[in-house]
Amino acid sequence: MQPRGRFITFEGGEGAGKSTQVRRLADRLSAAGLAAAATREPGGSPGAEEIRELLIHGETARWDATTETLLHFAARRDHLTKTVWPQLERGCWVVCDRFADSTRAYQGAAGADPALIETLYARTVGDFAPDLTLILDLPVDLGLARAAARQAGGARYEAMGAAFHEDLRRRFLAIAEAEPDRCRIIDASGGAETVAERVWQAVASRLPVPR
Repeated sequence: MQPRGRFITFEGGEGAGKSTQVRRLADRLSAAGLAAAATREPGGSPGAEEIRELLIHGETARWDATTETLLHFAARRDHLTKTVWPQLERGCWVVCDRFADSTRAYQGAAGADPALIETLYARTVGDFAPDLTLILDLPVDLGLARAAARQAGGARYEAMGAAFHEDLRRRFLAIAEAEPDRCRIIDASGGAETVAERVWQAVASRLPVPR
């Protein structure tokens, strides 16, 4: 029987370099002889990508926190059933740019009821969880400066102000503190190569990757 793949998620605030590190890690896992795929949330499947367009563009107050939470879990369910779970069953290691911790942090910071978030998680995700979550951490001012320089569009969250992003950072660090067996904090303030090596060391210390 094909062994199940592993699910690795990247979390963190704006400008932390998650997308870059997701691609680098997936490439390094592939170079080590593992089947590996990169994906993202919201998105990662056709239906979820359509919902993504609703979430990342437009005015900052386009949705209230509860509506955003519902949209994120709708996208997440489609992503899991169409992409993540089938790939894991085939033995593929799936590396994902954001997962449910982002909903806990972002929508939680926006005022969503934590009990609603956990209820939706239980009903749409169940007892499934990442094998490892890497939280890329850096000062908010540096992250927002990087995000502004990137100019990649979808800047709805980036426009929410420094206080919101400081709250996000605290929430991600609190998640890591509450679940140390699943989460590792990665200093993301260095260059991409330096951060990639920190990421690899964290993965290799937790999961059975070829040396």
